[in-house]
Amino acid sequence: MSNEAKPFVKRPNVETTKILLALRFLSSLAVSIILSPEEMAKYRKLSRTSSQRKALLRGQVTQLLVNGKIVTTEAKAKEVRKIAEGLIALAVKEKDNFEEVTVTAKVARKDKDGKRVKEVVDGKKVTVYDEVEKKIKKDSASRLHARRQMLKVLYTAKESDGTKKGTKTIDVTNKLFDEIAPKYADRNGGYTRIVKIGQRKGDGALEVLLELV
Repeated sequence: MSNEAKPFVKRPNVETTKILLALRFLSSLAVSIILSPEEMAKYRKLSRTSSQRKALLRGQVTQLLVNGKIVTTEAKAKEVRKIAEGLIALAVKEKDNFEEVTVTAKVARKDKDGKRVKEVVDGKKVTVYDEVEKKIKKDSASRLHARRQMLKVLYTAKESDGTKKGTKTIDVTNKLFDEIAPKYADRNGGYTRIVKIGQRKGDGALEVLLELV
């Protein structure tokens, strides 16, 4: 057996523990008195840690904007709706703040089978490129800032037809600016609605359908 002395750890006594618990209770009570029910909703934890809650909400907001509707619990739907409506309002505000510019781009030449055409240069096979002119949308400063704010919330989405070649990435910010925002240009808020479905089997949580109007 080792004769080394164990380090002394000072533990809080019973009185100190009681005082700390009382202070914690009083602080939570003060917050509940000062904040309104709407403000208290900002602190809905959804039975998850901060990082888990952010990841959950980001995923559901992305799915709502891509698919137009999601099925979830009422508590989650209320949180997702706040975020989604804020993003849509931002897209409506900035949807026309861009200019079209013409640029010259190099595009790989392809044969009738869709494969890249190659030629031998100095003993090496290199891809043949053609220069083409194309029009692109150049964001204004405010629209670029709005796009960056959206990218902080949204995940990258993909859609597939069941094959590997048929899988493509969806730019959700472009979908917001080009498809969703024009539909709500004349609407001042109220972009989503919640429809109650019923209690979920298992835990009895109220399930709802959250969809774009």
